[in-house]
Amino acid sequence: MMMARSFMDLIWDYAVFIVFIIFSTLFPLWGRFFGKKEKTKADYVFGLGTISMGAMMLSIARGTLGVRSFLGYPSELFYRGSAMWETLYGMVTAYPVVCFIFIPVYFNLGVTSVYQYLDLRFNSRLVRCLASGTYIVRSLLNLGVTVYTPTVAMNTVIGVPYWASLIGISAISIVFNLLGGLKAAITADVIQGVTMILISLGIIVQAMITVGGFDKIFTIPANDDRLNFFNFTGDVTVRVDTTSAWLGQLFMSLSIFGCQQNFVQRYLSMSTFKEVRRTLMSNIPVVIVLFCLAWIVGMGVYAVYAVCDPMKAGYINKMDEILPFFVEDKFAYLPGVLGIFMASLFNGALSLNVSNLNSLATVTWEDFLSHLPRFKGISDKQQLNVIKFIGSIYGVIVMGVGFSVGLLSGVIESSMLMTSATSGPLLGVFLLAMLVPLANWKGAACGMVVSHIITLWITFGSLTVSKEVILLPTTIEGCTNDTFSSGITKPTKSWLLANTPLEVESEFSYFDTTTQTPVPPATGFPQNIYSVSYMYYSLIGTFLTVVVGTLVSVLTSHTDDAYDRKLLHPIAYHCSKIFPGKERRYISNPDIRPKDVESVENSTKKSPLEELERDNLGFDTVSEQSGVTVVSIDPIPPKLARPEVYRKHDTETDH
Repeated sequence: MMMARSFMDLIWDYAVFIVFIIFSTLFPLWGRFFGKKEKTKADYVFGLGTISMGAMMLSIARGTLGVRSFLGYPSELFYRGSAMWETLYGMVTAYPVVCFIFIPVYFNLGVTSVYQYLDLRFNSRLVRCLASGTYIVRSLLNLGVTVYTPTVAMNTVIGVPYWASLIGISAISIVFNLLGGLKAAITADVIQGVTMILISLGIIVQAMITVGGFDKIFTIPANDDRLNFFNFTGDVTVRVDTTSAWLGQLFMSLSIFGCQQNFVQRYLSMSTFKEVRRTLMSNIPVVIVLFCLAWIVGMGVYAVYAVCDPMKAGYINKMDEILPFFVEDKFAYLPGVLGIFMASLFNGALSLNVSNLNSLATVTWEDFLSHLPRFKGISDKQQLNVIKFIGSIYGVIVMGVGFSVGLLSGVIESSMLMTSATSGPLLGVFLLAMLVPLANWKGAACGMVVSHIITLWITFGSLTVSKEVILLPTTIEGCTNDTFSSGITKPTKSWLLANTPLEVESEFSYFDTTTQTPVPPATGFPQNIYSVSYMYYSLIGTFLTVVVGTLVSVLTSHTDDAYDRKLLHPIAYHCSKIFPGKERRYISNPDIRPKDVESVENSTKKSPLEELERDNLGFDTVSEQSGVTVVSIDPIPPKLARPEVYRKHDTETDH
């Protein structure tokens, strides 16, 4: 759909768009100029515990749902129904698992990079670099798609060239990265989250007025088979059913919430483990409400256009244009609403880009650059400057990926599938580290490599299999001259790009809206494997990593594999004592974190180990002789003589 109204008709929308972008950019940076300055790496990376619980909850929820909740879910319901709605089960299930399995281990150590934990657990730079490298590549590809997503809608509705939007998002993200840090990113998330909630409520109210009652928002989609829950097909090749929605999203969410730097960085920015636990568990109803709100928006839009589909009528070209079209059509009588809607899309991509640039820069520094001779021994201030510079470089790279997304065919679908394919190996290696006592670095590395090879083979192989795109029936029988507002006309020109833009909706692979001419599917090996729904890729990858990693670890076990048992989840440690086989050996006095007297004196942050003991959660805490002190974020511990080891049945270790 091309913009049908003139510049003067949209003057208020342009004004609101510009004002909102300026406000949402400058307000989070207010503290940079008039408040407490971020003087250290800890300030920049963690915000020094100055972030409120409410802001953290909304930021985590925003990161959980992303831009797809604004555009992807309404169009998904309109044209495919509610099957993807059931991914909510997996998200909700993942929260308590992350809270009680992953976070106690991370918070116990006070690590800066989540992949630093793998280095401590396996005593292997290879495993750490494999995991962090996977995260970096996946994030860059997905961020390119994320920043490109709103540019299509803005070019379509208010005429902003896609390249201008792309440069604008990237430039503002770089400024945030240089001036803000994590606290500014979370503030931007809060502004964006509140704005999207208000816009969603406004759309629902407008739909209710248009169709003549709130009940019709539910009854019309239900009568047209848009609300179909608990569909257990038993067919792994079905795009999504209840089983694949729950299992697929569960493993993907565990990988994202538990193994991804930008989320773990938020957890560790809080002062106590009790606060992290309360925030995560309290976030479940927040995510449920925000998640369902986007789907109710889709129900309202469908109720309005149930008898006159704008895409079938030729007013829009892609499914994801249905919500921007609705706003332009039904809010034409309110100048400025379209502007704030488009600004919210712009700011949504911006806030996601900012928080991920912060995390990408931190991971790159901690896992790669900090260990180079050139950077050893530099001051904390110099480390902060390097991290900010890295984030700026990544901002430029993301912009380049975004341009490639608009010009190259097939890049988007491949990058979407990459998310699902890489979630499994990442999650698998962390499960090995935390829950499999006998796992060693050889098993972890082999498990990740084998899992990556097989899942990527299935991923790219699936692109060669033509799958019929099944859309629910729509109609134009109810279209009249009064169906759409007077300013809406059918498009008369092609896109400004040299070729047809690719279909873009979200960071995740399951929003594929491209239409293809179906051909008879091929049968036999390996086509049957290629036909497996991408919702299962994360499950497959996790299973392969754990199984291969465990087998290789059994075959290559050695006494040098000893590690501090505090790097293992306490439940796994105690359960391992009841199984037969070779006794697990642990380091008895592991000073796995360097001590910094000055940091202890100046820090007001409570010890997470003390917090765990006070909470009495049943987690095994460090014994008095362990000497673990969480007081520094320096990732390079001093070289110590390898301490003695003790067997798992030593009574002195059981507190």
